[in-house]
Amino acid sequence: MRTMGLDAGTKTIGIAISDAFGWTAQGIETIKINEAAGEFGLDRIGELVREHEVSKFVVGFPKNMNNTVGPRGEAAEAFAALLEETFNLPVVLWDERLTTMAAERMLIDADVSRKKRKKVIDKMAAVMILQGYLDSQK
Repeated sequence: MRTMGLDAGTKTIGIAISDAFGWTAQGIETIKINEAAGEFGLDRIGELVREHEVSKFVVGFPKNMNNTVGPRGEAAEAFAALLEETFNLPVVLWDERLTTMAAERMLIDADVSRKKRKKVIDKMAAVMILQGYLDSQK
């Protein structure tokens, strides 16, 4: 069974999947959503859950730098609860502070164009969230 990592924003959700051994995270795709309209791509997430035999979710939890939970953190908590309710699978909230910035820096260092970075940044952040969680389990 695999673990799915998600980096949820207001317009997209980056998706990553672990390998069968739970050692590495690979970026799968970025799903367009509309948080304001309550559209969270649950149908597509469900397809990926079945296709990859997912047994757990790890959702990025954007805490403030002073360790408090702000509006984006509350949105992540609500999304995690929605996933748990919809798929009846365990959900772990994983501190994602600075992962998007780290993903951006990695892509810049790899000389990826701004246009291409925009397309993959959320997926890369999901990989970093999931890999951090997987590394903590060893």
